Amino acid sequence: MRERFAAGRLPQPRRVLAWVYLGRLCLAGAIFVAAALVWKQAEAHVTLAASLLLVLAAAFTAGSFWYTHLTHHAPGRAYLYAQVLFDVALVATVVHLTGGPESDFVPLFVLVIVAAAILLPFLGGVLIGVLVSLLFFADIVLSTGTIAAGSILQIVLFAAVALATGYLGDRLRHTGAVLGEVETELRLLRLDTDDVLASIATGLITVDGAGRLAFINPAAADLLHIRASDWLGRPFLAKLDAVAPGLGRVIAQSSATRTPVRRYETDETDAGMVFGVSTTLIQRDEGGPPSVTAIFQDITERKRMDQLRGRAERLEAVAELSASLAHEIKNPLASIRSATEQLAGEGIDADDRVVLGGLVVRESDRLSRLLTEFIDFARAKLRAAERLDLARLVRHVVDVVKAHPQARGIDVSFSVDADAEHVAVHGDEDLLHRAVLNLALNAVQWAGQGGRVEVCVDAVDTDLMAPRLGAAHAVRIRVSDTGPGVPEENAEHIFDPFFTRRPGGTGLGLALVQRAADAHGGAVFVDQSRGDGWGATFAFYLPALPDVAAGVETAVAEEGEQG
Repeated sequence: MRERFAAGRLPQPRRVLAWVYLGRLCLAGAIFVAAALVWKQAEAHVTLAASLLLVLAAAFTAGSFWYTHLTHHAPGRAYLYAQVLFDVALVATVVHLTGGPESDFVPLFVLVIVAAAILLPFLGGVLIGVLVSLLFFADIVLSTGTIAAGSILQIVLFAAVALATGYLGDRLRHTGAVLGEVETELRLLRLDTDDVLASIATGLITVDGAGRLAFINPAAADLLHIRASDWLGRPFLAKLDAVAPGLGRVIAQSSATRTPVRRYETDETDAGMVFGVSTTLIQRDEGGPPSVTAIFQDITERKRMDQLRGRAERLEAVAELSASLAHEIKNPLASIRSATEQLAGEGIDADDRVVLGGLVVRESDRLSRLLTEFIDFARAKLRAAERLDLARLVRHVVDVVKAHPQARGIDVSFSVDADAEHVAVHGDEDLLHRAVLNLALNAVQWAGQGGRVEVCVDAVDTDLMAPRLGAAHAVRIRVSDTGPGVPEENAEHIFDPFFTRRPGGTGLGLALVQRAADAHGGAVFVDQSRGDGWGATFAFYLPALPDVAAGVETAVAEEGEQG
């Protein structure tokens, strides 16, 4: 335990006893020096008493100091009572020798009572106060034979001090005991926490609001290949970005935006490692940036397994896509071949020849349209990414849809929330334009004459996007129509290539939307009917660019220059 004063706690007995020992020796020494100065004029019993007081005080104090401070014995209750009673006797003797009730040393009784209140329980402190009052009363009677009003007031004062200090001492002692238990529990909890943090394989680091390293567990030091002692208390973000590209940046972003990051993947380190990161905030000072705790682990093997699984899934998807494409091409080719064979034969009248010729043209157009849309689908990649005002882009798409021939007789409306009015995204303008246009035209085609289509842009917080994006801020494009909706059994396949429920459809429009969402690190979903006559609602999520991104990069760069 720390031997110092703490709020709401009494000092430790050993510390109080040290002051008692010192005060006792000072008092006995002062009395002896005073007697020595008037040795020849003083009465023999006075000089003898002064000498005995010094010797007894020195001997008793030396033995007491040896017991408590040299051999480190814990002072028991009997020991404390003996110390207080000795001091009561010492002060009473000094007061008697120096004038009784007129002595200048009478206030020392108050110090003895206070020491008793600190060292002894409440009842013990009160009893010492009663004893002091009785001794002082007896000294008054022996010295003067009469009781003056001032003396009575002093006795009352002793009793009041004993009660007050005894009560306060008891309450502080009780509070100290409770705080001691809490300190012990906190110490044990901290030891347990340190053991847990030291034993887990997950890395954990805490960086304060100024970017200095406040804590790092052994697993984090091993993963980052650094020595904790070299960096504690020093700027750390630039070092983090050097050993794990992106880790320092995401911590700075989390602190700047005061937003925890649920999922984030760093770039590969020089050793080929990739870390999965999540952050949480520790707000200690409302006026400054918060501290950030980052929890991360090596996900390199998992990433490799995901890549292998993705490769297998892509090969399977290519096989399914090839089969679907072959099927879609085979049907019009079969019709064209049949019509061509009939046209090449004899005995075809003019009307049948016209019908067969028209069939060849229609199926050829259908085949051409299918191949054109498939090429668009296959080329749906992020080519010229730039900072885009998504609300402006969607507003332009809605204007195009309103002018489309299929939108005649359909109420197409557009709205944007104030929070999303100027939110920017990083993307390919042409690809996003085609994706949103496909969503809106799909809604128009299903709404039918007299129907309604509603396009809405708003800002949301979600973790549906790719983990490399880190922050959960996103822009959502919702496209709703008053059509029949999407049956539950079809919702799982609605974005598959060549899956369509609309006569004449190729099934590649929504598949292109899915490709565009994946290319931008976003997501697209179809929701069930929201009621009130509405059918399907498609939600297209794109990661929003944070306004503080530039500031974060600057902060990390400046720290690197300082380091």
